[in-house]
Amino acid sequence: MYHPSLAIFASPILFLLACAPHEVRAADPEYRPLFDGQTLDGWVTTGGRYDGDAAWTVEDGEIVGRTKDGQGGLLYTARPYTEFVMQLEVRTDWPFDSGIFLRMAPRGKGAQVTLDTRDDGEIGAIYADGFLRHNEAGVKLWKKDDWNTIEVRCTGARMRIAVQLNGSALVDYEVPPDMEGFAPTGLIGLQVHGDRTDPPKNAVRFRNLRIRELSETATEMVRHDERGIASVTPWGVANGWTSLFDGRSTAGWEEAEGSGGWSAKDGVLAALVAGQSGSLRTQKDYQDFELRLEFKISEMANSGLFLHGDRAGGDPAWTGMEVQILDDFHWEERTGTKLSPWQFTGSLYGSVPPAAKALKPIGEWNAFAVRVQGPRVATRLNGTLLYDADTREVAVPSGKKPIAERAAKGFIGLQRHAPDGVKGEAYAWFRNILIREL
Repeated sequence: MYHPSLAIFASPILFLLACAPHEVRAADPEYRPLFDGQTLDGWVTTGGRYDGDAAWTVEDGEIVGRTKDGQGGLLYTARPYTEFVMQLEVRTDWPFDSGIFLRMAPRGKGAQVTLDTRDDGEIGAIYADGFLRHNEAGVKLWKKDDWNTIEVRCTGARMRIAVQLNGSALVDYEVPPDMEGFAPTGLIGLQVHGDRTDPPKNAVRFRNLRIRELSETATEMVRHDERGIASVTPWGVANGWTSLFDGRSTAGWEEAEGSGGWSAKDGVLAALVAGQSGSLRTQKDYQDFELRLEFKISEMANSGLFLHGDRAGGDPAWTGMEVQILDDFHWEERTGTKLSPWQFTGSLYGSVPPAAKALKPIGEWNAFAVRVQGPRVATRLNGTLLYDADTREVAVPSGKKPIAERAAKGFIGLQRHAPDGVKGEAYAWFRNILIREL
């Protein structure tokens, strides 16, 4: 899921050979190539908020971008960058509208350095859902019908963008403190602007792209500390992930069906044996989302994960949905009952049994990954796909409302169904509860 793999870059020697017969700079060990001169390996066309459908090719050791049926788009680095210096050479036909995009991500704004070589275009303006700074004089530094050398320096939490064009300062801009909504890190993008009257054959060409990172960029969306407690990285934030549990309190949650029965400390939320609360519910409602959480249970534990819980009332397992959590190992023997297939851990309770048994032994941490989008619900347990179900088509017990007729949006909840026979203060523990709305 869900974030681009790391680019595999060619060695500096291969990079120099691939760019022949163009004149290239001497290899600098602090820089690494972003383009191997032969393929678009390490580049992607989606994942940066403004994706599009431009035509991207490699021709004569150059990345070439053209409109496709009049449509533009971006070509992105496959991995994000935060603080860096990027050097490249660019040449455009006249007229053509292009640009270099910085910190592009699905959530949050990035910024563009414009390379708009039309009669009324601007070279070196800064754009982000509107012009942040115009640069009508920038075209004076541009070499028409020739290669132009560009250096882009991107630094700072507020993003400072300093650009040199052909050895001269082109623009130096820092996002103001009161301007919010910018992604903290993101992909670097090369643009073809569509919906223009430029001749279809016109193109933008890039070569000798290389980068020097000034600070580390987390390429994963979540990191775990030595205790196993997860935190969302800036790249995770830029992709929409957030934590539902702060690790020390039930802030953002509310008890239901009574009070008491929960503790929160050291990154772990525990369902206690003593207490009256029947569930802990998010104060916010969710509709389409991806949810990750980890849990472990004691012997004879009985709990569950509620989805689309209906605040109007009723058992969330039947007014919304429940992903079951149960001691599959001992329940039948100790209770003398026979579980239905849709009662084992990971099942969509009352409807869809798990396709495999993936629950780890009692006392070990398990990982749920649940995706709810429209009528579809998919659940993985410890990496194993249990089901990917269309809830319009699944059966429910007699007398229960079909899932398609239940709440389409609601709270996420953790069930506290304290059974008899549990030894100890708590019987279920939860941690690393992360969500991304779709």
